[in-house]
Amino acid sequence: MGSGEEDTGGGGGAVRGAVLKALVVVGGVLLLRRLRRSTTRWDHARAVADALSGEKFSREQARKDPDNYFNLRMLTCPATEMVDGSRVLYFEQAFWRTPEKPFRQRFYMVKPCPKEMKCDVELSSYAIRDAEEYKNFCDRSKDQRPQPEEVIADIAEHLTTIHLSRCGRGKRCLYEGSTPPEGFPNNWSGASYCTSDLSIHKNGEVHIWDKGFDIEGNQVWGTKAGPYEFKPAPKSKYDDMFSPLNFSAPLSLEKKLDKAYVIDDQ
Repeated sequence: MGSGEEDTGGGGGAVRGAVLKALVVVGGVLLLRRLRRSTTRWDHARAVADALSGEKFSREQARKDPDNYFNLRMLTCPATEMVDGSRVLYFEQAFWRTPEKPFRQRFYMVKPCPKEMKCDVELSSYAIRDAEEYKNFCDRSKDQRPQPEEVIADIAEHLTTIHLSRCGRGKRCLYEGSTPPEGFPNNWSGASYCTSDLSIHKNGEVHIWDKGFDIEGNQVWGTKAGPYEFKPAPKSKYDDMFSPLNFSAPLSLEKKLDKAYVIDDQ
């Protein structure tokens, strides 16, 4: 009787051991498959769209270098999705003291780069047919916004396209890219064409450097010191966008529009 019980216990342990080994093997195979699964073109596009979305400020730059940078609020959120899967984002910028009065409004269209190009994400900006109707789009409840079909109808002329690539190992950024060297047509404030550089960082920052040049290649608007660095607002602020943002920046910043930043470039 005792011997029989001992044999049964030993057999049960062997079975449990075999099952455990099988689970480990299966788990290892699944993990290996997951690690080997390559990031798709649409994964990159979704990552860029998600990184651009939210409320971000150039507060720190304005404090450190008020002669070259304003404290601006950048706000981006999903507007609709195209049939091909491209994401359309609504984008606006305003001075932090007057977020209800954006001076720049755009639609961003985010999609994978064409297969023949050596980049990951194509980010195009478009004018808005009736920009006044879209002011504070992200701050409104969904039933108070223009609906998806209206958004598509209100996508106006193409402005710029930036081709973004995944940053190499060791860099602070996740994606970076720029417009072609020749830029895109732009006639604001004496410009003949404009260029844009964009980088998305691991900490949620978005760096944007927009510049305008005359026909001879002289820069006529945009910062010369470097890109604007927009850093994410605390989540509590984004959850309650209607609450006042009590940042201590000089009032004079908003009055010193000496072409350091484009206020109405299109």
